This record gives sequence, structure tokens and C-alpha cells, in this order.
Amino acid sequence: MEPVESPRPQPKQADVVIVGGGIVGASIALELAERGMSVVLCEKGIVAGEQSSRNWGWVRLSRRDPREIDLMALSIRIWEGMAERIGEDVGYRQCGILVPFYSPSFRRENEAWLEHIRGTQHRVGAIGTQQVRDLLPDMNLDHDGALYSPTDGRAEPQKAAPAIARAAIRAGATILTNCAVRTIETSGGAVSGVTTEHGHIKTSCVVVAGGAWSRLLLRGAGVTLPQLKVLNSVMRTEPLPNGPEVTVRGPGFSVRKRADGGYTVSTLTSNIFDLTPDSFRFLRQFIPALRLEWSSLRPRVGRRFVEEMREMRPFGPNQPSPFERTRILDPEPNVAMTAKALKRLSEAFPAFRDAKVAQRWAGYIDVTPDAVPVISPVDTLRGLVIATGFSGHGFGLGPGAGRLAADIVAGTPPVVDPHAFRFSRFSDGSKIVPLTGV
Repeated sequence: MEPVESPRPQPKQADVVIVGGGIVGASIALELAERGMSVVLCEKGIVAGEQSSRNWGWVRLSRRDPREIDLMALSIRIWEGMAERIGEDVGYRQCGILVPFYSPSFRRENEAWLEHIRGTQHRVGAIGTQQVRDLLPDMNLDHDGALYSPTDGRAEPQKAAPAIARAAIRAGATILTNCAVRTIETSGGAVSGVTTEHGHIKTSCVVVAGGAWSRLLLRGAGVTLPQLKVLNSVMRTEPLPNGPEVTVRGPGFSVRKRADGGYTVSTLTSNIFDLTPDSFRFLRQFIPALRLEWSSLRPRVGRRFVEEMREMRPFGPNQPSPFERTRILDPEPNVAMTAKALKRLSEAFPAFRDAKVAQRWAGYIDVTPDAVPVISPVDTLRGLVIATGFSGHGFGLGPGAGRLAADIVAGTPPVVDPHAFRFSRFSDGSKIVPLTGV
């Protein structure tokens, strides 16, 4: 990744402080800076050091949770103009995404999803087997047609968030890396500032966009966010000729072409769920999600239980925090899982039988009980806004989420209806229903 360096020192005050330098935080910073607000973004490590550079790079509306469809459609429109807007290539391409119907039940599942966009202008639909062959002539996979979205696409995770962050700096934002926010300061039921490892910043608005770390930071401010982590492992191949241009989600594998000519490969069927104290604390809220995702989860007990128990120990503004002790969450990838995904991919596409693995990595996905993000003010603490819990959807949604969060901060009419993303849904008696999962 190219570094993101801000020439400005840590200021004494700002209109808004954003915590977290992933694609969501960077997008919020760009939106607010372009509106003339003084913005400071604090990142405990490097920009896009965690999930924003470790995801699959998909930008998709197909199979999106119905509650996210309008936000995703907005995000795609922003992605389409991103390179021109910021003057840098983020690798965005509308390559199309195809999901083969490899079983009758899977076909019914996808056809049921299509009902959510019936009557809209979204270009997602079911196509026949011959159309699939025309798009993927080298695919050896039994199927009965596919779900296909020609306007879905891909971008490069290691390029996108840093490029957006640099654009935010050019627009006037200050971005501080290796600068952990230890505490959110409050006075009279409202945000009054933050204390970082380098000192205090006075502000009346804080946006928490810290991904997997958001729960811990908010806990210190007396705000309980029901959020857990799921680990997914990914690999990339060296450049490979004759592979598919279209992004494909198949049985046991997912694959998309990279700008370097290689391919990113993973699967949705083998996510690892580390049991932690929060797993039991939020068990009741996550039961519906566990029922939906159980077949794809691999629970395990390991060092994360002890690590997160230690992280929950109280710490103050003048003490080193867990955010400084772990600048970047860098878990070990599950080699067996990625090998299995590559094997399944090779069975479907013979071109991958001789593919060479260039790299494997893993990342923690921040998950909410309904697998829908929180993009919302906190009613009990004026000036606090949350933009987190994207449940594996954050990269594609990032630019749209940035615009919606900026509307909330600026007090302007929201670009899309924010009701589904309200924080209060976890406490106001609303029924929490996961629909599509991680």
C-alpha cells in the first residue's frame, strides 16, 4: 500500500474527529472536508491496515441485504466517478458478478432475493445456461443458469482507501496515522473532545468508524455496541492467463480478477468465529444470526478469548491503550480453507489448476446481530456518530456510507433513508432479523 502522510500536526480542535482510517472513515473525511468542515481523522496504525485492505474487493448490489440496496446503489454511483473525483485510480471496473445456480434450492434462494428489486431499474437478473456459457466458456460447473449483474464490479482494496484519504488531505482534512484515540471525552451529555496518545483534541462531534475496534472504544464512552468478529482467510494468485474477467461466486469458492492479472480467491463457507467474552455477553442478540450462518462458521477457543478479556480492563486517557498495543490486527490465515477454495475453483475453471499462490492473509470482519451496519447518531450522547459493523460489506458500501454519515454529521437531509441503520434498533424493541448474512 502507498503511505498516507498528512503534513499537519495534531490540531488542538476540529469540527469533527473521525476514529478509524479504513475506507468508511476515509470516505467520511473526504465528504466533510469537501463541505468545508475542519476534519481530523485519527488512525491507530496505517490507513487501510486492517479489513479495508484485506477484503475481496467486490463492489456488488447482487445478493445485497434488501435494507442496504439503496445505499449500495448510491455507492456504485460514487465508485463510478471516484477516479475522476480524486484524480487517482482505485482499480474500479464494472466487470459483472455472476452467481451460478448449482442446486435447485440455491436457485430458489436467489430468485427469492430478486423479488426485492422487482420493478426497479437495478440491472440484476436470472440468466440461462447458454448465457452463462457465453460469459464463462471455460467453466466446468453443473448449473441451471445464474444470477448476473453486469453493473457490479471490483476495485483494489490496497489502493482505494489510501487514495481516498489522500484526496481528503488535499481537500483540507488532517489525517494522523499511528495516533490512537484512547478515550472519547464528554461533558453534560455531549461529546467535548477526544484524547489521543499525543494529546487532547477539542470537538463537538466524534465519528467512530473503527471497524472491529469500535465496540471497545465505545464501551469506554458508556455506549454498548453489540458487535463480534468473524475471521475470513483470503489468498491471491500470481498473474494467470485465461482466467475469467467476470467475478464469480461458486460452490465453495469466490474469485475476482485483480489489476495485476492475478486473482483473489476465498470462500464464504469457512469463516472462523473466535469465542470471546463478548460472544457470551451478546449471545442472545446473535442467536438468529448464528442459526442463519451456522453451517459456514467454525467456532474455536484460543488466545483471542484471553486477549479480549485483557482489552476490556479499564484504561484512562493518560494510560497506554489496547489500540496502541495492537496497531494492526493481523491474524494468521487458515491455509486449509484457502487451499480448499482453490481446489474447488480449479475444478470449476481448469486454468487455475497450475495457479501459483502469491500470498495468503486473513482479516477480522466486524459483525452486527443483523449483519447490517450502524450509520447513526447515538441518542444518549449528543455529538457521537457511529459508522461501523459493516459485516463484510464495508468495502463496496464505503463511499455511500461516507456520504450518509457526512449528512448525519452536517445535519443535512440524508441521501438515503437511514432508518435501517439506526443504532437504537438494538435497544428500542425492534425485532433483529438477519436476512443475507456476512
